[in-house]
Amino acid sequence: MISLPISNFPLKFGPKILGYFTKVVVQSVQLLWVLLKIGAHSHVLMQNPPGLPSIAITWLVCSLQGSKFIIDWHNYGYTIMALSHGQSHPVVHVARWYEKVFGRSSHSNLCVTNAMKEDLQRNWKIKATTLYDRPPSLFKETPVQFQHDLFMRMAKLYLPFQSSMEPTGDHVELTAFTEHNTTSGVVQSLPGRPVLLLSSTSWTEDEDFSILLKALEDYEGFLNAGENLPSLVCVITGKGPQKEYYKKLINSRCFKHVKFCTPWLEAEDYPVMLGSADLGVCLHKSSSGLDLPMKVVDMFGCCLPVCAVHFQCLHELVKHEENGLIFHDSKDLAEQLKVSILFFILGKLAHLRRNLRASEQQRWDENWDQTVLPLLTDQCS
Repeated sequence: MISLPISNFPLKFGPKILGYFTKVVVQSVQLLWVLLKIGAHSHVLMQNPPGLPSIAITWLVCSLQGSKFIIDWHNYGYTIMALSHGQSHPVVHVARWYEKVFGRSSHSNLCVTNAMKEDLQRNWKIKATTLYDRPPSLFKETPVQFQHDLFMRMAKLYLPFQSSMEPTGDHVELTAFTEHNTTSGVVQSLPGRPVLLLSSTSWTEDEDFSILLKALEDYEGFLNAGENLPSLVCVITGKGPQKEYYKKLINSRCFKHVKFCTPWLEAEDYPVMLGSADLGVCLHKSSSGLDLPMKVVDMFGCCLPVCAVHFQCLHELVKHEENGLIFHDSKDLAEQLKVSILFFILGKLAHLRRNLRASEQQRWDENWDQTVLPLLTDQCS
């Protein structure tokens, strides 16, 4: 695999429209050079978004080199732009026209939901094949030994992972969740440990983390009112533009029973953390309402039950009370946390987890071979 980066080109002076124009021109030249340098191939697969200027430049190069051009539609770029600029902004209208016109230039199309497939056909006359995202094989449940290893490393950096108890001897390692007897080698989860709640995010406008904060305030209220519920450690992973804003909101709250951790996890640690968690939360709402959150796909690969906020086509991935729970607002989420964690206390959380295990989910490479390989073979024949 050849990796040739396209640099960002922020314009720090002049009107924003000039900045957009300059960025498109510069990236068009860069992308054209990169694709020509790579050389001709039988097929070129491009993920959209980002589609501006990628679609037009990729189509041009494929036309010059005789390659088949395939677009993998994960969302619409113009709907993402509309989150920050508004639906009526001229740039959003131009972006929509661009995706519609140049999107028709491809030889084949893939998309991530049946809802998007229908939308592409109905509104843009683009015929696509649905290719659902599937988790790679490294996303799986984490054995307790590997959980402990990760938690020990996290405890060196983050207070919520540190044990509040003193070890019973030099031969015992403790985290907030696990105990390791270094003499016998036995690793086990601690009785009465906190619940590990996990959410991953790119900290952008399509995820409203105030919903989670309000739900956790309600959960805190349940405990203050005498409910027999365990404390929570809420891990929110990822980087993005709104991270500092939400960290300030978190720090302004006075939680006693809920602790927060906002780490950036290395690629090898992320699936281990997902496989160690008790419950996932997804706040992705989709700018178009037509794509599905990859983070939930990865969580399901780890057999991690998920509470996910409702949007138009979420049912294509999350089946309510079958492999996860769907909520509409912070009150819904607070109740779902309460019920799910009661299941955790009783040792029954596993209803959703059992269903995920039993589903024997298809993995990414199997899905590719089944759906995309025949498409490529037909075009070559």
